[in-house]
Amino acid sequence: MNLTHLRITAIVLLMVVTSLKGHSQQAESSIKPNVILIYLDDSGYGDYEHNGNPTIKTPNISKLKDSGVNFTQFYVTSPACSASRYSLLTGRYPGRSGLGSWVIGPTSKRHIHDKEITLAEGLKSVGYKTGMFGKWHLGTPNEKNGFSQKTLPLAHGFDEWIGTNVSHDYNDAMLLKSKPKGQQPIAGYEVLAKNLPSNNKASESLTGICTKTAIDFIKRNKDVPFFAYIPYNMPHLGLFVSDKFKGKSRRGELGDVMEEVDASIGDIIRTLEEEEIRENTIVVFSSDNGPWIVYENRMDNVKYGDTRLKVGYATPFRDGKGSTWEGGHRVPGIISWPAKIKGNRNEQTPISTLDILPTIFSIAGVKLPGDRTIDGRDIRSILMPESFPKLTESFTFYYNYTDNFPSAIRKDAWKLHIRIGSQTKNNYGFVASKETPLLFQVEQDLGERINLADEYTDKRSGLLAELESFETHLKNEGSFWDEN
Repeated sequence: MNLTHLRITAIVLLMVVTSLKGHSQQAESSIKPNVILIYLDDSGYGDYEHNGNPTIKTPNISKLKDSGVNFTQFYVTSPACSASRYSLLTGRYPGRSGLGSWVIGPTSKRHIHDKEITLAEGLKSVGYKTGMFGKWHLGTPNEKNGFSQKTLPLAHGFDEWIGTNVSHDYNDAMLLKSKPKGQQPIAGYEVLAKNLPSNNKASESLTGICTKTAIDFIKRNKDVPFFAYIPYNMPHLGLFVSDKFKGKSRRGELGDVMEEVDASIGDIIRTLEEEEIRENTIVVFSSDNGPWIVYENRMDNVKYGDTRLKVGYATPFRDGKGSTWEGGHRVPGIISWPAKIKGNRNEQTPISTLDILPTIFSIAGVKLPGDRTIDGRDIRSILMPESFPKLTESFTFYYNYTDNFPSAIRKDAWKLHIRIGSQTKNNYGFVASKETPLLFQVEQDLGERINLADEYTDKRSGLLAELESFETHLKNEGSFWDEN
């Protein structure tokens, strides 16, 4: 072969390789990302190493932050379990749920309505495998609802599930698993353990079981897009931790629990790396509400015993779980997607769990339903400003209380309270009503100490009008339960 032929052959080979590389990159860019959503229970903003906790080690969560965006102003819609989870999975405020309360127990007739469209259902519609590994707390089959099939996760877009029907501290809480031929408590499920508070072995295994089954799910579905929802039970009281982590943390039992959760998250991330799918996996990390501070000074509680050192921190915010102060609604929030999102960023722009569904749907190519109100925003321009330079609509957010209706509104840096809600019964020297609302600049006044309502009367009037308008809208629109 002469020199000319060699040159021609080299050029042809280069063209083929370039073409194949182009096709490969195009195919890779068209692959839908995997989605993992990790949701802790009652974990406060100040329970983490990266947020300044001096005695709880959370290196894997810090690593997750380093590979993604850490939101310093991340909100949940409700300071309690069921309502918060409803909003996360639907992108809708709790007032649209029809649940009637921020927490529904195992004997509640109602559950998340089957007409709601969840993250799992939307992603499943475009080819995702879906699994849930942890606490549900959005319905339980019982006599009041006729042991309805619509109460549990398989009816709401999940292909498989293992976890508890409610918080593990309910006396009749169960550890359940989906099983095609199972019949308990309804068809499609089996009961692995009952009466969890008195079943130490089962309760201590919760974090490990959820992690192990999530990892198995990831390995089985590594070649297709998947959605894994991992709502850990901890650190909700009572605290349970496996033998491997007992006594390991400087922070005592709470630290042990948090460090087991952190190690579990590390195992999940390591699995993604080993299966070579970490780059194209979106990981969202948060908590359902702030810490349960009503128990931080109790030492004689019948159910939990001495809880003085078992409750976490909402620092630097006021109050915690069960309140419409910042400590109830402001929680840790991290979003990581190495293939697309520049990591190691602290983002001060406020967002909420309402924004997760519309953003994930936009990324995965799921059309938003047009027959209902979706309250969240598509925040791709915050996550990936280089690719999506269009500005995200401004942040307006409603804080919801026990009845799932708003008690406060935040717009930009301003927050207006029309009623004070706290399980501690402490109003911190304030009184709030529609006639005498409270107004705080929460980006400068993190602890909500200085009421500026009399100094900024136009701001007070404008926010009050928006809140009242939203309240009227919620009542007029109602819920899917109102159609029954």
